[in-house]
Amino acid sequence: MLADLSALVAAESPSTAKPLLDSTAELIRTWLDDRLGPPDEWHRHVQPGHGDVLTATYQGSTDEHVLLIGHYDTVWPAGTLADWPFDVDGGKATGPGVYDMKAGLVTGIWAIRALRALDLPCPTVTLLFNGDEELGSPVSRPYIEQAADGCLAALVLEPGVGWDVKAERKGVGVFTLGTRGVEAHAGNDPEAGASAVHALAEVVGQLVAAEDRAAGTTINVGTIAGGTARNVVAGEARGMVDVRVTTQAEADRVDGVIAGLSATDPRVRVSVTGGWNRPPMRLTPPSKRLFDLADEVATDIRGPLTPISVGGGSDANFVAAMGVAVLDGLGASGAGAHARHEHVLVADMPDRAALVAGVLTRLRGSAA
Repeated sequence: MLADLSALVAAESPSTAKPLLDSTAELIRTWLDDRLGPPDEWHRHVQPGHGDVLTATYQGSTDEHVLLIGHYDTVWPAGTLADWPFDVDGGKATGPGVYDMKAGLVTGIWAIRALRALDLPCPTVTLLFNGDEELGSPVSRPYIEQAADGCLAALVLEPGVGWDVKAERKGVGVFTLGTRGVEAHAGNDPEAGASAVHALAEVVGQLVAAEDRAAGTTINVGTIAGGTARNVVAGEARGMVDVRVTTQAEADRVDGVIAGLSATDPRVRVSVTGGWNRPPMRLTPPSKRLFDLADEVATDIRGPLTPISVGGGSDANFVAAMGVAVLDGLGASGAGAHARHEHVLVADMPDRAALVAGVLTRLRGSAA
């Protein structure tokens, strides 16, 4: 498992580097053939500007279908390996993308490999690996939804929280606020101007006032920019906004606030672009049954699971919105996603693979 993880981490795959993503996709196909044999069905959905979407189906002992989802792109730029290569020290495996989420891909492959080695029953499994998740899955979402349609359950190989798994995730909205005013000399002719920067400050205040942390709704204006010079009434300004919600009702409420944003000065036009990148993921009854099954497996291996709720989104959000039973955070134990202290706990790797394998074999014939 460590050898496989080392090879995957050594294949740098930044979300925006198409040639590197392509070579990583080729590596993954070779790796699948080596570890599991050629898939019964294989598709490489070519994406001109993003990482290709890879789907590999392995026929099981029944036609019941389970989807395993993971992504092979990372947030780390090309060249990061030069001063941060894959390494194992003190029980931790480190390197760019090791935790988020190349160890998850290893977990999924070795779970299936384990079931085969032990001659245990397994449903038909489709592995879907995408190369644009860190960008919000702009091109892979329809492929994920198509693969999830009608499946018994979906297991998402994102990293876990300690030994625990992720049962709920917030919905994510990505918006850009824009204001367009009237430029003028700030000293000689201030009355002729209508400041887009001042209007943006107004609009930001209106939007942030809609935050409701008790309801799980957070609104963050992460960047703002505008104007051309200190002594010019600004003609344009913009702000980048991140919104997180726990329920669709809160998403609808925030949409209403956004629709009503306005500037005091009627000469300033306010615009909002963007939208909801991922719907909220809730612990629905089907997903609760899936969690309970995983909890039984985990208890047999080392200890019970806690259903963790997190603020970040993943491809699990798309599947949950379809009403399909889904469980996330099955891939690796460790910490430091998107940070230089990113690492995987080596001792947990076999247990994680055993957890996924146990869930797969118990799903055979069930109605999660």
